[in-house]
Amino acid sequence: MTLLVGFVMGGVAAAVIWAGMRPVFARPVFARQNYRGVTLPTAGGVVIPLAVVATSAMWTLATTLGQDPDDRALAALALTVTATVGFGLLGLLDDVAVDEGASGYRGHVAALVRGRLTAGSLKMVAGPAIAILVVAPVADDSAVRLLLDGAVVALAANLANLFDRAPGRVAKVSLAVAAVLVVTTAAAPELLGVVVVAGAAVALVVPDLRERMMLGDAGANPLGASLGLAAVLTSSPMTRNWVLVVLLALNLLSERVSFSRVIERVPPLRVIDRAGRRRTEG
Repeated sequence: MTLLVGFVMGGVAAAVIWAGMRPVFARPVFARQNYRGVTLPTAGGVVIPLAVVATSAMWTLATTLGQDPDDRALAALALTVTATVGFGLLGLLDDVAVDEGASGYRGHVAALVRGRLTAGSLKMVAGPAIAILVVAPVADDSAVRLLLDGAVVALAANLANLFDRAPGRVAKVSLAVAAVLVVTTAAAPELLGVVVVAGAAVALVVPDLRERMMLGDAGANPLGASLGLAAVLTSSPMTRNWVLVVLLALNLLSERVSFSRVIERVPPLRVIDRAGRRRTEG
């Protein structure tokens, strides 16, 4: 029941915030062209961390009024606030401050080598720092475990960004992974944070699919980071190691392989990917 309530609260908060912020996103600073060349507001996904903050505040208020939620759930929600706000801020900066001539790991590392700090390279440095902060409570005073779990969160955040190449795609992938986590952990209370994020993502699916806005890095990075954090909070150390291996492999593979092309070549994935979108892409 706790997870269901969190999911609904996250969705309601995101819907209200999105409705209120639409005039803000209409300003020229957010205008970008999407994959079809249509000009839309980017960074709409910043609504997700804002919804998580709002939900956490309401939950905190409820505890002062006599509610007694699971301490593990509240701790997970607090860590998710830090993760989503931190990665959302870095993503927002990346969305608004366009990095000319620098993209991908190689481009941002090359910029750093030349002494130029881009929004993307800042995310490469600050993202792992945020990840380390949020996984520290489960690191058991082990520096190795801290670094490995931090890498899970940071790589998950980046991987989600790599899926944000078409309307609704990163939300669909994230919701599927969140559902798997809920089922495989028997709805562990530590998933409260990620289900709040999932609820917020659901509230933004329609405007995303209908091309009224783009989630941008401000939305994709928090989605991925919250999933990585949820995996760390609910999995054994060995399972987290395997998750890290998979995330690392997919991130490295993205430098060579286009996920969009793979999705287009596999009929079931293509059908799911296109579901709900405008019928104008051919």
